[in-house]
Amino acid sequence: MNAYSSFAYVYDVLMAEVNYESWIGYIEDIFNRYGIEPKNIAELACGTGNITNRLAKLGYNLIGTDLSEDMLMVAQEKAYDLGVSVIYLHQDMKEMMLPSELDCILCVCDGINYILKEADLKQIFHSAYEHLKVGGLLIFDISSQYKLAHILGKNTFAENHKDVSYIWENYYDASRAICDFDLTLFVQEEGLYRKYTESHSQRAYSAEEIMNILGMIPFKSTEVFDAFTFQKPTTDSERLYFVCQR
Repeated sequence: MNAYSSFAYVYDVLMAEVNYESWIGYIEDIFNRYGIEPKNIAELACGTGNITNRLAKLGYNLIGTDLSEDMLMVAQEKAYDLGVSVIYLHQDMKEMMLPSELDCILCVCDGINYILKEADLKQIFHSAYEHLKVGGLLIFDISSQYKLAHILGKNTFAENHKDVSYIWENYYDASRAICDFDLTLFVQEEGLYRKYTESHSQRAYSAEEIMNILGMIPFKSTEVFDAFTFQKPTTDSERLYFVCQR
């Protein structure tokens, strides 16, 4: 099955322990640090809208894009339930088509790790730059090389929930810097459990590799932080945040 097809409908169950309010609090701390008061924000690879819809609830104008139509359907349903208006677009971030002069472009929760080629990454960063107004921010995160290679790589995880169980097998290939995920889902349907399988791949980028690519784009400033802080990353940081100001 295509990545995030069946997964779209159980994603929020599996991510239930994520503190999205703290995540948004950190994003707003970044706004304050860079002295901007954004109005118009686009989130790339927005998934089921956990960040997008919450930011819209706070009064920001949001556009959410994702490659998965199923993810977008779930996101739109949740926006309706929250009473917020978000423009959701089925779009590959490598072919970004958004309004120009946005105040901020976000891509969080590993969206960048799914870009496996550096040339595509450069294209995305350049397109984001072109869509930002002067002073606007590109904010994105990655699961670090350390996390993909040592925390996830070559490990298997499994959990049982009320309506869904999963087995998540990981294989890290150091020669390609790629972590391949094989996900087996058992979803309850009408008293029985249906089995779904999906495969995903993420690229393990070092901070230096990302900063080198960003250096090819004429951002006024670029910084990298250990996630949810404004400290420099360490060798065992599991998530890195990058902030680029046009």
